[in-house]
Amino acid sequence: MPKDELQRGFGLSTSTYVVIASMVGTGILVSPGFMMASLQNYPLIFGLWVLGGLLALCGALCVAELAAALPRAGGEYVYLREAYGPMPAFLSGWTSFFLGFSAPLAVASYIAAQYLLTPFELGTGYRTRMLATAIIVAVTLPNLIGHRHSAWTQNLTTLIKLGLFVGLVVLAMLFRGGRLSHIAQGQPIGEVGLGTAMTQLFFVMFAYSGWNAASYLAGEVRNPGKTLPRSLLLGAGSVVLLYLAVNLVFAYAVPLENVGFADGKVHPTQVPQLAVENLFGVRASNVFSVLLGLTFLATVSAFIITGPRVYYAMARDGLFPSIAGRTSPRGGVPTYAMVLQSVCAVVILFVMDFQDLYQYAAVGLSLFALLFIGAVYVLRWRRPEMERPFRVPGYPVVPAIFMAVTLFMAVFAFQQWRTPSLLSVGSILLGIPVYYIWTFIRRRPATTTEAKRSVD
Repeated sequence: MPKDELQRGFGLSTSTYVVIASMVGTGILVSPGFMMASLQNYPLIFGLWVLGGLLALCGALCVAELAAALPRAGGEYVYLREAYGPMPAFLSGWTSFFLGFSAPLAVASYIAAQYLLTPFELGTGYRTRMLATAIIVAVTLPNLIGHRHSAWTQNLTTLIKLGLFVGLVVLAMLFRGGRLSHIAQGQPIGEVGLGTAMTQLFFVMFAYSGWNAASYLAGEVRNPGKTLPRSLLLGAGSVVLLYLAVNLVFAYAVPLENVGFADGKVHPTQVPQLAVENLFGVRASNVFSVLLGLTFLATVSAFIITGPRVYYAMARDGLFPSIAGRTSPRGGVPTYAMVLQSVCAVVILFVMDFQDLYQYAAVGLSLFALLFIGAVYVLRWRRPEMERPFRVPGYPVVPAIFMAVTLFMAVFAFQQWRTPSLLSVGSILLGIPVYYIWTFIRRRPATTTEAKRSVD
């Protein structure tokens, strides 16, 4: 195998677990509470989770075709490069380095630390950031050794995560501490504004984000033509079912009138703890908090595995510092890219406020989702001869559904959160001069050398 080439060491289980771990994060814990407070209608809440799940599956089907046809490390960076050229791909990678992976990695580790420290009343301030740093370091180290240790870390942490949520659903049904009548609660749907519903759909899609995670590992997956479509659809489908079941538990345990922003009501972010308290008692909520903290290790691991494959692909194309394109001699993994991302996440932990990150990222990441799903159309038109082990069923309708809803949400987000959206678009556009400066610097030594040779 040529030097610095990635090895195909991941199978179906690790690829699927990466999808599940990337999707199941803070969204399923935070979004249901905000939806309860804002929509005040459980049937509508379930409808939005079903709609979000269908959109996630549409996206997974499209990425399955792209990943199977282009089984290389880098995910959407590769699809944008093949469909539109190097500059849009560079802008995607530029955005992903900060918004797509480093910042979410910092957030996931911070939340894990918060949940682990909360039972000891230590869940705020400097101690949380220090523990979050320790978590990033502890999860990064085994991933630097090689595929075997990466797979072991990812599989174990994801099984812990799945076990907690499945256990919560099963025990909730066995203990019967709630009321099924809650599920029909709600104000008339006609009184819910379209803008309010669209805002909440953004929270739902935030919770479902990660359905494309296996595509980042496409260059390291065995038998990618079969494994990648299966892992993407199996992972996304499992999470859709899990989310509907968890929402059912929250509705079963928590009456709508108990959640809100007014005094005397439980804040939306506290809905998971309230559900556990109502079902199993106050003591159980502390145990639940520690277990939740452990489940976030899977999310941290997934970000550490997936993001560096984008920088590796960019470095191999000369669009990122070349050191990110090097792999370890024994493990065959992009160690420098992983270390670079983890260091960036630790810096973010200590210099950034996470509250506005979601609104800042919403428009930018939606625009790139539109572009790389649109690559299905572009590549079928420009490269019809390309071998496609998997084709999107329902083409061209399925990609169109995803793109239409995503575009509508992006326009709405831009109107709703104008300042952070402008900053997000500005950050992407800032990448254009950076791209040209970078490519100019790269070509300059070669040009100078050629000119010198001609003079000689």
